[in-house]
Amino acid sequence: MQPKLLYSIAGLIKEQHVRLSPFSFLLAELLLQSTMSGMSGSFRAIMYALAANLGIAIAKGLAAWYTRSGAMLAEAIHSAADTANQVLLIVGLRRAEMPVSDDHPLGYGKAVYFWSFVVAIMLFSIGGIFSIYEGLHKMARPEMPESPWIAVVVLAVSLAIEFGSLRGALAEVRKVRGSRSIWKWFRTSRQSELIVVVGEDSAALVGLSLALLAVLGTIVTSNPLFDALGTIAIGAVLILIAFAVGIEVKSLLIGESADPETVTALRQFLSGRPEIAEIYHLITLQLGRDIMVSVKAKMREGHQVARMIEDINRVEADLKTGFRRSDGRSSSRTYVIEPKR
Repeated sequence: MQPKLLYSIAGLIKEQHVRLSPFSFLLAELLLQSTMSGMSGSFRAIMYALAANLGIAIAKGLAAWYTRSGAMLAEAIHSAADTANQVLLIVGLRRAEMPVSDDHPLGYGKAVYFWSFVVAIMLFSIGGIFSIYEGLHKMARPEMPESPWIAVVVLAVSLAIEFGSLRGALAEVRKVRGSRSIWKWFRTSRQSELIVVVGEDSAALVGLSLALLAVLGTIVTSNPLFDALGTIAIGAVLILIAFAVGIEVKSLLIGESADPETVTALRQFLSGRPEIAEIYHLITLQLGRDIMVSVKAKMREGHQVARMIEDINRVEADLKTGFRRSDGRSSSRTYVIEPKR
């Protein structure tokens, strides 16, 4: 998908008697529409996870039914929930691409935040709570798994597949995180769908490792308590990841600025324009893959309205062709509202 930039500039010019003041102000509202390293990258990461989780969920479900292992059942439910979550993320991405309307003049970009938050809730409730419940149930009624080595094989293969899924997601993250660490990217990224995929895949790897250790512990000691404790541990990990993802997505739902790199790049671009004397305020609001930006600046030309409008048009044209975000992408479309006296 080609990156897009949709922005509008509206001017507020203060008059002093008949002549315009040299300290005229420009109030600009820009809507920047781009793909935040490409929505296709997020879609690929989701498809990696969807394919992996669907196959793993089926294998785990059959193994859980045959072996009667609580840890395996917890992992089967986890993978089934993850599969449903990927579908919801795809729904969110598609909804976010809907065109603007009278009821939604800024588009549906934040729809992806809503569906990402739903995914976090499902990870907490279906994955975490049920796993803990199953673990407590196994502790109350301990039962040795049947043919536990089948569970070991399935878990080992699942670990390899899940590692491949996480590796694919991290490959997409590397394209957008720049010099930031993974943790800093997680805390500052505005791509909720990619945050969810990385969080889910990380939780899956930890959960699979715990399940494998639990089953092996049960085999070595012939004590089903290890299977039950492993099931509870998996639930605790899922709840922890769900809280971390939910907190990040909640912040985006409430409203966050664009990522610091993009804000810095935008400020530097505008500050370097010869038409602009000084920038007073620069406020951004992330709307999914879109960004609403409000700029209040003093233009160098404050006496002649026609020349100031020409300067504004020039800045608009150069924003369209010259401004590049922190991911190196530029704009492709423009809608303009000219300032009026």
